[in-house]
Amino acid sequence: MSRIGKLPISLPSGVQVSVDNDNTVTVKGPKGTLTQQVDRDIAVSTEDGSVVVTRPTDQKRHKAMHGLYRALINNMITGVSAGYEHKLELVGVGYKAALNGKALELSLGYSHNVYLAMPPEVSATAVTEKGKNPIVTLTSIDKQLVGQVAAKIRSLRKVEPYKGKGVRFVGEIVRRKAGKTAAKK
Repeated sequence: MSRIGKLPISLPSGVQVSVDNDNTVTVKGPKGTLTQQVDRDIAVSTEDGSVVVTRPTDQKRHKAMHGLYRALINNMITGVSAGYEHKLELVGVGYKAALNGKALELSLGYSHNVYLAMPPEVSATAVTEKGKNPIVTLTSIDKQLVGQVAAKIRSLRKVEPYKGKGVRFVGEIVRRKAGKTAAKK
């Protein structure tokens, strides 16, 4: 039995889970609604204020999907009840972030500014305090989407190991390298 898959998911107050005939799981909560298509072999049921995911056999494929869909449904329940947040820090001289409507404008040391359109499900804020690095905060109910947008922003200027400049997650530890030293004769 899958260690992850066999665990029941407890439902917080205000969250409702429904399963359609075509095995589509819909989770409604105070922050919004999310849906996920589940493989037809995996059974999802709600009982006594919790969600239980079961598999028909012990095939390797069924074992893998058992844990996967349990984790996806758990992420949906957490998203509609609490939401997800990613914070990115822009480290570098002249690095700036500003929000223009639904587009994030980033100044990352290139000859031009980078404009990134935000999906409607993701809300972004950019905070710049004097003497500190700009912080971009992304919030959404969809864990996969907010992580994908954060990874996209980070990929625009990855952290380089010599000076530590670039876009990083808040709290991320960057392993620094020593630079060249002059040879003595």
